[in-house]
Amino acid sequence: MKIPELAFTVTDWDRVETIVHPGETGFATWRTLTVGDIRIRMVEYSPGYLADHWCDRGHILLVLEGELESELRDGRRFVLRPGQSYQVSDFGDAAHRSHAPKGARLFIVD
Repeated sequence: MKIPELAFTVTDWDRVETIVHPGETGFATWRTLTVGDIRIRMVEYSPGYLADHWCDRGHILLVLEGELESELRDGRRFVLRPGQSYQVSDFGDAAHRSHAPKGARLFIVD
């Protein structure tokens, strides 16, 4: 990842606009800061959230609160808890999708 020229920047995530994205079940709220081609996001999944798509985009994802189940299209599943992260490149493995039966709060860079 190459971060484009950017002055030292502090983000107050409570002041960033919230956008709601419906899932197959539940919903996700995103607060997004875009720097060049990089998205930096604070994401919250409602209890019962299941993504409505399989994703091939690369991410660096850190679980802040709750529990996240990451399912890969090839059947592998990973459960992440606060303080755990995953990293994957664009098309770096089988496509993945998120499920948060009890809800989760995440910090994601992609």
